[in-house]
Amino acid sequence: MLRSIHESFTWFVIIGNALAGSWALAANWIQPLRTRALWWFIVIVELSIFVQVGLGVAMVAGQGIKAPKFHMFYGFVAIIVVGLIYSYRHQMSQKKYLLYGLGGLFLMGLGIRALLVGAAS
Repeated sequence: MLRSIHESFTWFVIIGNALAGSWALAANWIQPLRTRALWWFIVIVELSIFVQVGLGVAMVAGQGIKAPKFHMFYGFVAIIVVGLIYSYRHQMSQKKYLLYGLGGLFLMGLGIRALLVGAAS
């Protein structure tokens, strides 16, 4: 059951980060898109990465499922990227929409890559 939740939730993480990244990039050029809802959406989809990795860790630790090494690598890199994006938010305050836009799309790419590596095993 945990495996099916982990597999299904993957799509929320990938599509959510794609939408958040696209919205933030568009907000860089279109002022009316710069809303509080954008930031709440970004928080939700970035936290979903931690949930997804937590589900994966629970499967490996609790159920003894062996995951492909690079599958886990992409999950942990995604967590590091979220931390890096967050840590650079003050230094790039003039370009924060670009930071979160490109960061969201990068996180989407990591999710896709993790999905492909996990599906190949």
